Amino acid sequence: NNLASLYHAQGQYAEAEPLHKRSLAIWEKALGPDHPHVAASLNNLAGLYRTQSKYAKAEPLYKRSLTIVEKALGPDHPHVAASLNNLAGLHRDQGELSEADSLYKRALSISEKAFGADHPNVGAVLNGLAVVYREQEKYSDAEFLFKRALTIAEKFLDPEHPNLAKSLEDYALLMRKTNREAEAARLEARAKAIRAKHAQENPTK
Repeated sequence: NNLASLYHAQGQYAEAEPLHKRSLAIWEKALGPDHPHVAASLNNLAGLYRTQSKYAKAEPLYKRSLTIVEKALGPDHPHVAASLNNLAGLHRDQGELSEADSLYKRALSISEKAFGADHPNVGAVLNGLAVVYREQEKYSDAEFLFKRALTIAEKFLDPEHPNLAKSLEDYALLMRKTNREAEAARLEARAKAIRAKHAQENPTK
């Protein structure tokens, strides 16, 4: 699983897929089909497919993972929030915004209850929901969530963390959609600098 994740991060998807599948098969044989470790492997394989826009392959894996963690851990467990967040992102990628909206809101409720309002896991869900609002042209709602997500990211993440760059880029696109070009350019420049430094320090990624 770890080796597959490394290949995934490096963009070596053909190498990652059989390793994720092997990991999944081992967990299923050792622990049974409904164990949380199986859910984690399903989630990782689904994430690989999502990266490649193979949504039809990813969706049933994400749904099965969600079913397993809900049954094994309860409906309000943080792992359920993570599964909901992943499935919401998949729907968002496909333009299925109402489905994404509902899943993100449930993930946000669970995450805030489990971690508090200012945890990085909460920030990730906020950013995803903000993107949905942006695409639905709910710009004031989107901006409120983007600001909150960015504040969390700046507080908890390293200044050169790629997730911070992603938050900046997502917020910048909202700025462009609302004709604030100078503000967007500043955010994009900051994100570009973060990505450049990260690439320099991690040349294989």
